[in-house]
Amino acid sequence: MRWEEVCENKQLQDLPFKIELNKWGQIVMSPVKIKHSFYQGRIQRLLESLLHTGEVMPECAINTSDSVKVADVVWCSEERFTQIENEISASIAPEICVEVKSSSNTWEEMEFKKNLYLEAQAVEVWLCNEQDEMKFYNEQGELERSLLVPNFPQQIKR
Repeated sequence: MRWEEVCENKQLQDLPFKIELNKWGQIVMSPVKIKHSFYQGRIQRLLESLLHTGEVMPECAINTSDSVKVADVVWCSEERFTQIENEISASIAPEICVEVKSSSNTWEEMEFKKNLYLEAQAVEVWLCNEQDEMKFYNEQGELERSLLVPNFPQQIKR
């Protein structure tokens, strides 16, 4: 299945799942819990308050070497946004891609997605764990804090 088909399929709309494709075109669905949505919203609002240029978006579809993955939250520069805004799924990853770990994810899956986003030209990938902690990565590995948004907190407060 292609991403365009997923987007146009009426049976796949309004499902309480995050939908992605793997490299074989198979649909992968992950259930989303309230806590996961809370972290997505909090991260999005924090990004919007700290960055005054570019676009912050939830649930951004990105073409990767393992088909289409959907980052929980992204930040995209104005330049990159202009490049992808009319695409069905982003041909290049936004500069910041954020994944929120939920109980249905393993750390191996999170690591795999992190590498896919970096390979798709994300500058940084952030991971939020179930203990409210943020981890920041770039091509060189784990960072002490984000280089693109140095004031972003390392702990998501409730």
